[in-house]
Amino acid sequence: MNSLRQILSHGAVTVLAVAIAFSLPGFANYILNEWWPEVENNANLLLGTEIALASVLALVFNMAKIAWDHRQRVLVARLASLVHARNGDAGWWARRRERALVNQLTTARDAFVLTLTGYDTLVAEDSLLRPVIDKAYEIRVMLVNPVGHGLRRRAESLPSDVTVLTLHTEIEATIGALSALRKYGKKVKLKFYDEEPFWKIVVLGDYIWVQHCHSGFVVREQPEYVFALQHTEPRHGLFVPFYMIFLNYWNDPSHPEYDFETNELVYRDAGGKETGRDLLGVPIDGASIPPLPRTPVAAQSAQAVLLRRSPAAERTVVF
Repeated sequence: MNSLRQILSHGAVTVLAVAIAFSLPGFANYILNEWWPEVENNANLLLGTEIALASVLALVFNMAKIAWDHRQRVLVARLASLVHARNGDAGWWARRRERALVNQLTTARDAFVLTLTGYDTLVAEDSLLRPVIDKAYEIRVMLVNPVGHGLRRRAESLPSDVTVLTLHTEIEATIGALSALRKYGKKVKLKFYDEEPFWKIVVLGDYIWVQHCHSGFVVREQPEYVFALQHTEPRHGLFVPFYMIFLNYWNDPSHPEYDFETNELVYRDAGGKETGRDLLGVPIDGASIPPLPRTPVAAQSAQAVLLRRSPAAERTVVF
């Protein structure tokens, strides 16, 4: 479709240029032999012609200035490798360009995600990136630790309709979606970080989606930026810096990895050796975990209900 659109656009420009070229002699003959003699003898027609010509010249010069300004912006965007940007509250029609960009993506072998709960990207039905991520072979995801202080601080900064329990439910749904992908033979790894989230980063092939996790605002309401890797000049643009942010988070040994088989957080040292485990306590895919007793709403907000560290389970240290 892209090739066809380019062929049609070039064909239309060529036809227009040929038509203008062949019409110039007749147009010039009309101006010199018919229009100009009438203008010389009619003061009102001369005044109208001058006003029309001045208006056309003003319009042309303004369009040239706008085109020059846009050219400068295009050069800046190209240097930053920015290929797409949208506001968080953009509607269906405003996101058509992003849908076209996603449709152009070939099947990415790897998909890397650094986000808050992962629900809007990996679970939500209206997620534009979920079909592409589901087709990837290796999927690495980093979510905020459901029993960490970062998630609680994040919940406290959001509107009252978003609570710790809400974020726990979204994380549980994300883990369930990743578990389903593992059953299809996907190589899925999940890690958790304790810090309050600052960036949402999704890497798919040569493109990277970035959103700022602004305190007090839901991530999906934030502006979204898409940067592309420049193969000829990899040092140019913001693709590599944001990609390195993900890699630094992923390679940090303080961030535990989730064990889908045992529902535990696995801690490792800098050399990759396992140093201990913690029970996450999340019922995934109907796992046989005893239901929690019904507690008042105040108690639910004071502790993690769906995701909590078992009181009787202490961290197992591996020597």
